[in-house]
Amino acid sequence: MVSTAMPRSRTLRRGLYGTPILGRIAHEVIEGDRDNKWYLAVAVLTLWVLAGMTWGLPALVAPFVLAAPLCLVMLVAISRG
Repeated sequence: MVSTAMPRSRTLRRGLYGTPILGRIAHEVIEGDRDNKWYLAVAVLTLWVLAGMTWGLPALVAPFVLAAPLCLVMLVAISRG
């Protein structure tokens, strides 16, 4: 009997690539030219600077506040071994 189910990672990748804007960006970064990851980093940094110029300090601090729970989870994972 032949299974027609796709592997889980392939299904997740297909779902990600199907997203209108983020899917195209992810496709270019993962399967495109090697320099695309640097172009994405510059674009995200530029958006962050423009948000800081528009909304001030709250826009600059927001990524760090959102990263705090991730840091807590990482510390717990490290301490558990």
